[in-house]
Amino acid sequence: MSVLKKIFIGITAVLIIAIIGAGLFVYSVATRSLPLYDGTLTIKNLTQEVMVLRDKYAIPHIVAENESDLYRAVGYTLAQDRLWQMDLLRRVTQGRLSEIFGEDLVDIDLLMRSLKIPDKSKKILSVSSPKLILALECFTDGVNQFIEGHKDKLPPEFTILGYKPEPWKPEYSVNLIGYMSWDLTMPYTAETILHKIHKKVGNDKFKELIPDIGSQKSIIFPELKTGTSEFDLKKSLFANMNILEKYGITAFQGSNNWVVSGKKSVTGKPIFANDMHLGLNAPGLWYQMHQTIKGKLNVTGVVLPGQPFVIAGHNDKIAWGMTNVMVDDMDFYLEKINPDNPDQYEFMGEFKDFEIHPEIIKIKGKKSVTKQNRFTHRGPIISKFKKLGDETITMKWLGNEMSNELRSVFLLNRAKNWDEFKNAVKTFTAVSQNINYADIDGNIGLYCSAGVPIRKKGDGLSIVPGWTDEYDWEGIVPFEQLPHSYNPESGYVSSANGKTAPDNYPYHISYWYALHYRIDRIRQMLEEKEKLSVEDFQKMHGDFKSRFAMELMPLITKELNKIDKMSDLEKSGFNILQKWDLTMDKKSRAAAIFDSFYVSFVKNMVMDEIGPELYTEYSKSSYLARYLVNNIVQSSDSKWSDNVLTSGTKENLTDIVYKSFSETISNLSETLGDNADKWRWGSIHKLKLAHPLGGVKIIDKIFGFNNEPKEVSGSFHTVCPYAYKLSNPFVVNHGASHRHIFLPGNWDESLSVIPTGNSGIPSSDHYCDQTDMYVNNEYHPDYFSMDKVKKAAEYKLKMSSK
Repeated sequence: MSVLKKIFIGITAVLIIAIIGAGLFVYSVATRSLPLYDGTLTIKNLTQEVMVLRDKYAIPHIVAENESDLYRAVGYTLAQDRLWQMDLLRRVTQGRLSEIFGEDLVDIDLLMRSLKIPDKSKKILSVSSPKLILALECFTDGVNQFIEGHKDKLPPEFTILGYKPEPWKPEYSVNLIGYMSWDLTMPYTAETILHKIHKKVGNDKFKELIPDIGSQKSIIFPELKTGTSEFDLKKSLFANMNILEKYGITAFQGSNNWVVSGKKSVTGKPIFANDMHLGLNAPGLWYQMHQTIKGKLNVTGVVLPGQPFVIAGHNDKIAWGMTNVMVDDMDFYLEKINPDNPDQYEFMGEFKDFEIHPEIIKIKGKKSVTKQNRFTHRGPIISKFKKLGDETITMKWLGNEMSNELRSVFLLNRAKNWDEFKNAVKTFTAVSQNINYADIDGNIGLYCSAGVPIRKKGDGLSIVPGWTDEYDWEGIVPFEQLPHSYNPESGYVSSANGKTAPDNYPYHISYWYALHYRIDRIRQMLEEKEKLSVEDFQKMHGDFKSRFAMELMPLITKELNKIDKMSDLEKSGFNILQKWDLTMDKKSRAAAIFDSFYVSFVKNMVMDEIGPELYTEYSKSSYLARYLVNNIVQSSDSKWSDNVLTSGTKENLTDIVYKSFSETISNLSETLGDNADKWRWGSIHKLKLAHPLGGVKIIDKIFGFNNEPKEVSGSFHTVCPYAYKLSNPFVVNHGASHRHIFLPGNWDESLSVIPTGNSGIPSSDHYCDQTDMYVNNEYHPDYFSMDKVKKAAEYKLKMSSK
């Protein structure tokens, strides 16, 4: 054998060994964190044996003899499946993302620190009951035992990012509720953008961008007994503010819930439904879990990774679920700075010192930086997070006021009737929710559990003077005076983020409601039948009929019928639209045309007036464009129709509708071909469950962080929502984060599904094992009785201290 041949063989062997070694390393990193589901496990500090039974979807049913053992097992179990997600959420609330992701997130960290979420958490813990504190301490011990025992078997994200998790603390669990409060705050998604637009376009055009709440007739609590005063629906000169729209930390939220009583149910007992709408990612936000203490507690539903209690679900007596109230719980103040001392602001004729917090922010791969957060007596300066010229604007946010949502969910898990339910939700104020209710005795209800500010003056729509107390708050609306409904004559309750109360309700709740399309369709389906079944509820969860299209299509048809110069392809597309059944089915040609038209229409109406840069910001908001289009539909005209960039020509609504339609047909032709009969909505409208690290292709290729794109039906305007942002059309990033259908008194017939799977580990079989069911509007059984749970168990893990 020649020397060269020997060298070649040697090099080849080395390369093969290196490739095998690299493959084994990657395989080890990807799989070493797969948790133990079967067998026996030693957990310190347990007083008695705990059983963890998992079904085919790895949903844990934890059976313990006492509360300390239960929550210790809950902490360990959650850490098994979702440790990195828990750590990520913890870092968001602490403002510590730069430590693992780098300097791009310094401003985000500074913003999150300005919210003082950890400070409020410590106050909450100081007034919490001994039982709640014990639950958190035991949960924390369980999490930390897992971390301590798996330092060399951590999820792959820790290895990729090059760090290890710190020990958990009870306040971190409380922090997560604070993050939920921030994430669900509606005004923050709109107000800076509108403030800038108002400066550009003036009052008349600006009015069309503000939701015309007076035109919304679908009230969540229509039977509400109210006072005689009417709140002011004025359109103020300035509008609200938004700051955070990047790195997946959004306030892009919605939800549906409804319940029918026995009088409208084929079973003669209530049927209950809930689906909370959040960002769709991998892993999903919710973790499915069933917790049992023999003879004392039996509760199942979804928990937020990092805290131990069921947020939405049912126990053996009652069921509850949530939708966002969309309350305007945030106000903004223009401050006067002392011209001789920039560390002071004016209030009531005197200069007061800013409270200054130095913030040392650690940055991955770089030196730490020191920044400042400044606070008035109301809250932080937030204008530095968006370019607002020389204005100094501060924020007052209800989330900084005392509340105790963790107490609420702790008590909800144990509530047995409507009175105990009300006692539980009365402290659920910073995460304002319409919470629906049903019990085994046949009662149904809905309570707007919200922190609604009582303003001395104004309605929260304007940026107001900060140098006076005229626009301060006088407290929040008393719990007893919040809208609620119990066993209504209609036989059902429902909500979908819409207008909460009639115009003569004595308190202003919000302008920033979701429009009426989803709630109208839900109520239409609830009233179509005298009696409804579980199968009807499943169809409602998966309903794609568009009330938005029902209202917008007459305007499109009217304006396009005025056009006599359409191309053959445009005529074909128009013909398809006119024959449409208004269903956003993924196989529909018309659905593809309709939503594509919507995207072009909004752009053509707005961008010439405000410019590309500001339009980019505008298009990232989830609701603003919908308000404009709804106002145009209501009035059949718009001051925005004229293209200000064309000299000597004044365009009207017909011109803009046709221009948008023509662009739609051209764009679809380029994307899907020039045969309109072959166009399909699902070809462009897809759900991809993306992981925060999945954006790096090689990492995603190796570890499988992202789920493969799925064609989906629906849109932002259907009961089954698969929503996208105008800034990234048709890429679905928002929808139902879970679907529950519960049957009180016959709990074993309940159904559930989440978009991903229960595991947060990409190499797990349970990472996205519910995704196909989810996109096909299918469910898995949500067993509750121990007999059913034991029969369905595919994994059995015994935990003990020995």
